[in-house]
Amino acid sequence: MAYNPEEIRSFIAIELPEEARKGLARLRRELERNEHKFVKWVDPQGIHLTLKFLGNIPSNRVTEITEAMKKVAQGVSPFRLEISGLGVFPSLKQARVFWVGLGGELDRLSGLQQNIDSALAALGFAREERPFVPHLTLARIREGASAPERRSFGELVGSTTFEDKYPIEVEAVRLMRSQLTPAGAIYTCLSVVGLGGQEGIKKI
Repeated sequence: MAYNPEEIRSFIAIELPEEARKGLARLRRELERNEHKFVKWVDPQGIHLTLKFLGNIPSNRVTEITEAMKKVAQGVSPFRLEISGLGVFPSLKQARVFWVGLGGELDRLSGLQQNIDSALAALGFAREERPFVPHLTLARIREGASAPERRSFGELVGSTTFEDKYPIEVEAVRLMRSQLTPAGAIYTCLSVVGLGGQEGIKKI
């Protein structure tokens, strides 16, 4: 009988420091309102800066993907980002996704993302069609929300001041597993690859 490897829902991402997660949790508490039951918040502990979503992959491709990540990471030295600003997609009047933005060495980040996209395309993964917009998703508006509800939440975001700057020292990229459960997603690190030629550390 042929061996069928387990399918793993996975993505490549940058981990956030704990101080940044705590800051995002405080922001959530500030904005969370009982009347906004149409808002689905993301657990701050599960927020990552996603560089490439891979979808379901066979478990026996983890090593191959990690090696491709390692080749890209060898030519990229560590760099610095910071959390900066708030916004919603697609607009404040039609809020669907609430996010915090990123500042710092964004050209380095974009270059890393593009190189990872190219390396994974060589392995058969589809290239990203949409432009890369660096952000961290904090909440999504449920599909059934009305236009006034979307506008109401957009107005709340628009009137909120968020001037905290949380530094993010980018020293590695991670291949992550996402397991969807009724209680929310569970994230596991499958492998981590250090920038600048540092050794990757297998997690499984």
